[in-house]
Amino acid sequence: MKTTFVVASLFVVALVLCQSLQTAMAGSSFCDSKCAVRCSKAGVQDRCLKYCGICCEKCHCVPSGTYGHKDECPCYRDLKNSKGKSKCP
Repeated sequence: MKTTFVVASLFVVALVLCQSLQTAMAGSSFCDSKCAVRCSKAGVQDRCLKYCGICCEKCHCVPSGTYGHKDECPCYRDLKNSKGKSKCP
């Protein structure tokens, strides 16, 4: 009886940990919706969404519109890639 309880408890803990991991790996709905607008006219959608998502998660904001307006979010504007160019679309 005690072994069954331990196994059941471990199973519940494993389910909770898996759910937490999935939530942490998924993008936030705020960033997903803002980046969808920002990248709507991009030539390479998947790359734009990837980098926009990275920048949004770090800066907690995305400039309005599909291009420009980066002064609305200085953190987003100032993130640079390894070559010194703007990381964020």
